[in-house]
Amino acid sequence: MTDRNSRKSKSGFVLIVVLVVVMVMALSAYTFSLLMIAENHTTRLMGRQIQSRYLVESGVDFTRMFLARDRDSIRELGGIWDNTMFQNQPVSINLENPAEIGRFTVISSSLDVDGNPEGFRFGLTDESAKLNLNTLIHADTWIPGGGRQLLMALPLMTEDVADAIMDWLDADDELRDYGTEGSYYASQSTPYAAKNGPMDSLEELLLVRGVTPQLLFGMDSNHNGILDLDEQYNSDVAAYDPEMQLGWASYLTLYSKESNLNPSGLQRIYINSDDIDQLYDDLRSVFNEEWSTFIISYRQNGPYTGDPEDDDLEVAPARRYIEIDPEKRADQTFSQVLDLIDARTTAEAVDEEGDLETVILESPVNSLNLPQVMPLVMANLTTVDGDNIPGRINIMQAPRRILQSIPGMTEEILDDIIRRREYELDDPGFVDLNRTYETWLLVETPPIVDLPTMKTMLPFICCSGDVYRAEIVGYFDDSVATSRAEVILDSTVPVPRILFWRDKSHLQSGYTIDTLGTDLQQ
Repeated sequence: MTDRNSRKSKSGFVLIVVLVVVMVMALSAYTFSLLMIAENHTTRLMGRQIQSRYLVESGVDFTRMFLARDRDSIRELGGIWDNTMFQNQPVSINLENPAEIGRFTVISSSLDVDGNPEGFRFGLTDESAKLNLNTLIHADTWIPGGGRQLLMALPLMTEDVADAIMDWLDADDELRDYGTEGSYYASQSTPYAAKNGPMDSLEELLLVRGVTPQLLFGMDSNHNGILDLDEQYNSDVAAYDPEMQLGWASYLTLYSKESNLNPSGLQRIYINSDDIDQLYDDLRSVFNEEWSTFIISYRQNGPYTGDPEDDDLEVAPARRYIEIDPEKRADQTFSQVLDLIDARTTAEAVDEEGDLETVILESPVNSLNLPQVMPLVMANLTTVDGDNIPGRINIMQAPRRILQSIPGMTEEILDDIIRRREYELDDPGFVDLNRTYETWLLVETPPIVDLPTMKTMLPFICCSGDVYRAEIVGYFDDSVATSRAEVILDSTVPVPRILFWRDKSHLQSGYTIDTLGTDLQQ
């Protein structure tokens, strides 16, 4: 009886062991399955993330090719300001699962009336609408203290920070009035040297004495140029100056420049050239004899400021009988093309007897014909010897804060510019040839500025730049994995080139899938 009970006990124990083993194996299989599912999900997610980066690259190539078109073609396609061609562009398509369609969107902050960021749009940001830090040193050569004057327009900017920035940029070790040089930075707990040269990134400003992350970026923690709802919830909005919610970064750039080519893509004529023969040939390729002769005579003989009656001189048109000596030095230069307006010079003309007499030539550009001739002047003539002009400020898009720092600017002029430029912002199809050039301030009726003020402002302003910032988001319709990059594109060359690329995928995008665009039906 005892043996029988013992055998039954052993059988029950074996059954329990078998059940435990089966359970462990089942749990192991289940755990393994879960791990494999998680691994598969992670692998797919990583694959999607890599694919989303390629979507961003597709967006960059699309934007480069868009900018490679001529200005008329870009305008016909909707322009770069707010264009749905930059939204919801499909790149990769999965016919088996439409939710996995890959797309990109190029998104930017929109502007309010004063040019401050407000909401979003689909398009590019003209870097010339910002203040170029790397050209501030040149502003000092045009106007003493011009660099500090431009910086002081920034909200919450102080003289000591402005001069510290200028000292960081200039090549010398001489202290400005409120600035600081290398000795200050060498005395820090972690010593470093002052740059004394152009900056490589805006974040470099954080190395300058007095510049803080709050001043540079404000509440824009994800650096997308838009104040997102979560950024408002996580920050004390009331504690920020409204103009500083996005920080100084929204006002500053390192890259702005504009092409110095004519509408045909050829070099503008450099009217201060030392080669008079070549200058004359270049002028005759675009202008008639009167224009060409006057410009050469002005370069050789300088401006005439006397009284023709007192000097007993005849005022004569610059026609073919004017003698130009190709061997004579051209010592006079134009400070800017506006020097042509209402200018006079002297020249040697052949009279009826064949003798030479001194006559006065009047410029073909005068106060009465400005609306007709200024587009021709601005399109084809320049006093800048180079393919591009860096750092001027786009008066059509720059915020009020930046515009008010421009030498010669007054509140009355500023209000008038902002009021009139609204027409172009509201209607991208608006076409006025004079609005292509900054001299529209002088030639429109009534004019916004007089000639002396226009001459003061001209070195600092333009109507459009040719370097653009693109914020590109690559994503899928099902919102699984997104990538984001900030790219600076230079379109002053035939095939726009990348000046700067920063991957921002580690930062929250700040854009919903509905904002970016999708074809999924809710």
